[in-house]
Amino acid sequence: MLRIVIVNDKMQYGYQYQLTELEGKNFSPDFKPELSPKEMLRLGVFGGKYMTDCQKEFPKNWFDRAKLSSEKSDANLNFFKIKASQSLGVWRAKGWINEEHDPRGWFQWYCRYWRGRRLPAEDTRQISRWKRIRRHATQVKKSCHHGDLTCRPRQRQALLHWAYDSRKI
Repeated sequence: MLRIVIVNDKMQYGYQYQLTELEGKNFSPDFKPELSPKEMLRLGVFGGKYMTDCQKEFPKNWFDRAKLSSEKSDANLNFFKIKASQSLGVWRAKGWINEEHDPRGWFQWYCRYWRGRRLPAEDTRQISRWKRIRRHATQVKKSCHHGDLTCRPRQRQALLHWAYDSRKI
C-alpha cells in the first residue's frame, strides 16, 4: 500500500512524497550503503545539526541515542570528533542540492530513499555521487593500517556522512 508523507519543517512546507517501497528494501542493485540513517545518527554525523527540525518526518526510533545539537553544528558530536563537511551554501553553489525535493542535500535524499521514496532521475544522480565518494575509502585503505581510526579522521568522518562504515577500514 502506498503511503503519502507530508513534510512541514523549516526548509519545506507542504512538500509531499510517496513511499513506494518497504523501508530499507529494494535498493538499486548498485547502491549498497553500509550504514542506515539510524546508525549514522547514533554514530554522529554532520555535527549533530542536520536533523533537528524535521524529526516528525522520520521514524521516532531513528532518534533514540542520536547525537544531535539544537543550537549549532558541534564537531565533538561527530564520531571522529572532527568537522568533515561543507556548508549548505557551498553545496548549493556547487549544484549538489535538489531544492525541490531535498533542500538539505544527500543525507535527506538517503533518509527518504531508505524509507521507500523513489524518484528515478534523482536516485540515479545521488547514487552516482555516492559511488564517487568511494575513492576516499580507497585512499584510507592505501594510507592507513587496518583499524587505525586515528589515520585520516577527516576522510573517515566524510565517509560516515555517505553511509560508508569507515570504522571497518
